[in-house]
Amino acid sequence: MKFSTQEEYGIRCLIRISKSGSPNGLTIPEISKMEGLSTANVGKILRILRLGNLVESARGQTGGYKLTRPPENIIISDVIDVLGGRLFKEGFCDDYTGAFNTCTNSVDCSIRSLWSTIQNMLDNVLSKITLKDLLGNEKQVINLVSNYTNKITSDFIKN
Repeated sequence: MKFSTQEEYGIRCLIRISKSGSPNGLTIPEISKMEGLSTANVGKILRILRLGNLVESARGQTGGYKLTRPPENIIISDVIDVLGGRLFKEGFCDDYTGAFNTCTNSVDCSIRSLWSTIQNMLDNVLSKITLKDLLGNEKQVINLVSNYTNKITSDFIKN
């Protein structure tokens, strides 16, 4: 499993816009230069983020991209869903049946339970992390994520 560059660059663009503090937002060329990404790629990502209602754009000389709401109200799981979606989704087994119409392991699948459990743990963590949290430094984010994962693991073991 891996996240794509689209999720990585999309979150970087959101962080850059959030940190800018500019009332007019940032333009595609500004974000591109600051993040070391091509303008075409930034434009594509910002279009996706705009369609996902995470950023808005204003045209004109003072225009740019701004967040649609404060960073503390932008949940990272929502960002991931807009940019690329879940690692494991319901119906996954229907899409990857192999040469047959139905997966040969559809009744008692240990693999499905593994992916489903990992996805649930990811969902639990990512639904608690906001864009504002990612404005902190690396150590702060590691501590925050560790606190969430420790609680989730503890709850998982209890159940």
